[in-house]
Amino acid sequence: MNIGIIGTGNMGSILIDACIEARAVKPSCLTIINRTFAKAYHIKEKYPSIHIAKTIQEVIERSELIFICVKPFDIHPVLTKHASILTNDKCLISITSPISTEQLETIVSCHVARIIPSITNRALAGVSLCTFGENCSQEWQRRILNLFQKISKPIIIEENITRVASDIASCGPAFFSYLLQRFIDASVEETNITREEATVLTSEMIIGMGKLLEKQIFTLPTLQEKVCVKGGITGEGIRILEEHIGDMFNKVLKRTHEKYEEDVEHIEQQFNKL
Repeated sequence: MNIGIIGTGNMGSILIDACIEARAVKPSCLTIINRTFAKAYHIKEKYPSIHIAKTIQEVIERSELIFICVKPFDIHPVLTKHASILTNDKCLISITSPISTEQLETIVSCHVARIIPSITNRALAGVSLCTFGENCSQEWQRRILNLFQKISKPIIIEENITRVASDIASCGPAFFSYLLQRFIDASVEETNITREEATVLTSEMIIGMGKLLEKQIFTLPTLQEKVCVKGGITGEGIRILEEHIGDMFNKVLKRTHEKYEEDVEHIEQQFNKL
């Protein structure tokens, strides 16, 4: 299957690397374009047989499955300009959460899906969040799920949980990376451990914890129970966390949802111009 990638920024390049590493697609079957051509040519240095298109029209014409990986507010003008060549024999995938498949289907006549990837997909792990358009055929749904099963665990979600699902699966790595970095900072500030030592220990800890969960040896609650001995040192640490975390994550989710609604409102204004 020939695949086109419009936009090779962070997530576009992650999808390219993951799909090639998983042997889900051959580099020669990929056609890519980026506003900054140097970024696209940097990818071609790794995968010489990738084709770099000169125009978005060329990407679409050469591809059966097209990923649009540009900024949310740039999607509407791109699709409006190229709607006539996004025909029924093609499938369009958007990776941005604020734009619904229903909105995409108001512009293009091809099959449509929204797949929200995660940076964890680069390790052929984590989940990808899938929503299919009303007119997306069963055959295209099968092909898309088969593709993403090779780099992730695809999960079909309803529109009403799009934001929170994305907060957990897609934004979550950034949120918890920040918390772990603060843990390292505090360890260095409060003790004699070096930053290098603290970073290695923290990284190996989180990798090991992930494997415990992956192998279903423990769940998150039972993992805490096994480590936290009543009256022990870990218990004292948990007590401090309980005192200070409070509703921090509630506030995080509230703010991400507020920003999401702001983006949705802006995008609705774009689509309502039709």
